[in-house]
Amino acid sequence: MRLGIISALHEEQAGLVEAMGGAAKLIHGKREYWVGKLWEIDAVCVLSRIGKVAAAMTATTLVEKFGVTHILFTGVAGAGDKTIRVGDIVVAESLVQHDMDASPLFPRFEVPLTGQTHFQPDQQLSLRLSSAAHAFLECDFLETISETERQAFGLAQPRVHRGLIASGDQFVNDRQRIDALNGALPGLVAVEMEGAAVAQVCQELDVPFAVIRAVSDNANEDAAHDFMRFVKSVAAQYAFHITRRLCRQLVEAPLQPRSESAGM
Repeated sequence: MRLGIISALHEEQAGLVEAMGGAAKLIHGKREYWVGKLWEIDAVCVLSRIGKVAAAMTATTLVEKFGVTHILFTGVAGAGDKTIRVGDIVVAESLVQHDMDASPLFPRFEVPLTGQTHFQPDQQLSLRLSSAAHAFLECDFLETISETERQAFGLAQPRVHRGLIASGDQFVNDRQRIDALNGALPGLVAVEMEGAAVAQVCQELDVPFAVIRAVSDNANEDAAHDFMRFVKSVAAQYAFHITRRLCRQLVEAPLQPRSESAGM
């Protein structure tokens, strides 16, 4: 197994490269790819930058040039539902490009010539990721996130959600926009700018993947308020500790080959 770990912002990647054993930096396509061992897992960490094209290029390079066998995307997202709060964690069950609309030639949200609107992550990897996220909240959260930051962002009892994540080349910070997406995409739990592009690449290259997001805002007019503070002091800690727990799980109990777990 070689795990590719993609982050959209430098702050979201904080700590992972430093935790790598024998890390070597390789530059390709104006990106730094760090190759080494993360908690005994062969891994490649990379900063994709923001947006669907940037994420798709990065995911493709990870597979084609660096030979990763699985991809994990970590980062932040806006809440896609009123029941989801800042500090909650979302693990994708499916992903859709909310700005894809080639109608009337194709149905809204369908990626032309694929016949698909929704792309599904690998179930086995996503379940492991959810387990790692639950364990983080139960065991690491209070020690990892300072009381000052918990109070600043109202992080009382964060939860883990699984559901639909919508991606688009737009920073959603409008209540009417998020309400419209809720109406068009039942089960929406988060909005962001990269995940569904990575999902399409992984689907087409037959690479198992998973997407996890820390909810940084409510995707409304207040979305930009203290955004970078949240990324640095909260989301980066979430990503680091959940990834560490995931890697340790994978060492103790490696994933089954997909042919054996396809019916799970």
